[in-house]
Order: sequence, then structure tokens, then C-alpha cells
Amino acid sequence: MKKILVIQTAFIGDVILATSVVEKLHVCFPASQIDFLLRKGNEGLLIHHPFLNEVMIWDKKKDKFLNLVKTGLTIRNKKYDEVINLHRFASSGLITFLSGAKEKIGFDKNPFSFSYTKKIRHEIGNGKHEILRNHELIRSFTDDVPEKPRLYPSKDDVEAVSQWKTKSYVTVSPASVWFTKQFPKEKWMELIGKLPDQFPVYLLGSPADVSLCGEIKSHFKDPSSKIVVNLAGKLSFLESAALMKDAKMNYTNDSAPLHLAGAMNAPVTTVFCSTIPGFGFGPLSDVSRVIETKEKLDCRPCGLHGFKACPQGHFKCAFTIDVNDLLLNEAK
Repeated sequence: MKKILVIQTAFIGDVILATSVVEKLHVCFPASQIDFLLRKGNEGLLIHHPFLNEVMIWDKKKDKFLNLVKTGLTIRNKKYDEVINLHRFASSGLITFLSGAKEKIGFDKNPFSFSYTKKIRHEIGNGKHEILRNHELIRSFTDDVPEKPRLYPSKDDVEAVSQWKTKSYVTVSPASVWFTKQFPKEKWMELIGKLPDQFPVYLLGSPADVSLCGEIKSHFKDPSSKIVVNLAGKLSFLESAALMKDAKMNYTNDSAPLHLAGAMNAPVTTVFCSTIPGFGFGPLSDVSRVIETKEKLDCRPCGLHGFKACPQGHFKCAFTIDVNDLLLNEAK
């Protein structure tokens, strides 16, 4: 039995997109043992994943380097046949180096790629989706067609959100870690105000997003006929995914909720402000829309991940977007 480790210790969306590699490995090697290494805080994405034998956690916030070495040595003792590192930075490269695996595969941008048995060029900006870039790491021993990312909410996850599924609804995930990736709250309020009243609106996000979602909800005060529910910080990753799956539409920024929707093949409308789909992180759902400014801005895109503030001070890539372009057909 082949033992394979997949490493992706970056952010939530990166882990979700990495599940496409897990899916393909399972299809091609169903009898193999597949394990996954991620950073602490993201493990909730892969709870009870049917194709994973073990999900290992690296705690990078506590004794970062010591835990890094310990993780590497733990992995070495497991004697993997293949370690496939999707992460491009030194921490995961060191773990891969320490693994002692027969095959160590990763991207050439990793500082430890000199120790890999196979390294693949990683290039952003050519319009290729991230799942295609990741698939290049395993294409030589699988085939040319990547699988889509997928998450697996449990029956308990589905049951936990069933109370909000009694009628057609919409979800809005208004937050982003980066300011320039986040559609302004005033714009979200305008959108929600224009959505049909028969669709309850569920605001999704992490505990850090409770305040933002609370501000948006407070804009629609009783006795408004608009039903807006703040669920930020109340749902797990997989509960959020289960709720998004059956939504009439899911509205997101270029951020993790976009990929949650994709992993459930849920309908999604994504607003790209400072970033562009050409970076390779666009929606993968069968029903999906990308909304961008129609103005030609010399400053856009201003970066791969966005910034804490608009470098030009005007944030036109967000404020020039017409909210009417986001509306459901029923609201136009």
C-alpha cells in the first residue's frame, strides 16, 4: 500500500483548493493511504474526510520553529512513499526535506526545492487556475484532468443548519482579511436592500467578522420586511458549507467563502476588487458569476493578496462596481 502525504499549510482557501489533489489521488490510487498536513485552525475543514487516513496539524503560533522540526521528524517516522507539497514557502519545504520520503514533489519557488526529487514551475498570472497548477505536481502519475475541490459536511453539520433552510435564501460573506479584497459594507447593504424580500439573507463569517456583519444587519431594523440574520462566528467551516450548498445564491469576495461554495458546487457570485480572476483563484461552481469594475484602472490589480488600504487612496476598483450587476434575475 502506497503512503502519500499532501502538505498545504497556507490559508483556508488554499486548503480547500488542495482537496482537488486528494480527490485525484483517491481516484487513481484508491487503496493508498493519504494523509494531510495543515496549519492549526484549518483542521475543521477536513474532519471526517472519507479519503483521508489522518489529518496532521502544525501549530505555527506556538514555538514555531520547534514545532516545525518536531512535525518534520514525526512525518519522517511515518516513512511516506510520496510527499506532495503544495505550499511554496520555507516552512513546508523544511518539513518536506526532513520527511525522508522516497519521492518529494513540490514547486520550484520553495526555498527547499533543491531537496525535491521532482519540482514543478509555479507561475501566477497566466490565467491558469490554482487547481491546474496544483495538479501539475501529480499529473505525471495520474492523468491530465484535475478533480474539483470537495468538502464533506457530516449529517450533524447538515442538521445544524436545517433550521435556516425552510425557504429559499441567500448568503452573503462580506469580510476579507485584506481591505482591498473586501467589497465595502455600504455596497453590501445596498445589495441586500435590493434583493427580493422573500429571500432571507444569512451573513456568514468568522468570529472576527461578527462586528462587520452586525453593522450590516443593523442597517435593516425592525419593522423592516427584510430578514437579515447574522451567523458570523456561529457556524463551523463545514456547517457554513452545508448552508451555502442549497442557497439561491452565495455572495462572496475573492476570499475563503468563494472556495467553500466551490467545494460544494454551490451557486456563487464573487466580487473581485483589487485582485483579478486571472491570478487563478476564480469560482469553480457550475453556476458562478464574476463581478468586477467596468472602468479601466491602471492600478488594478495592485497585488496578489491585496492590501490593508488602497495604495492610491480612492479604492475605485470597489466603489465603481454597480450593485445592480450582482442582483439575482428575480430582483432585476
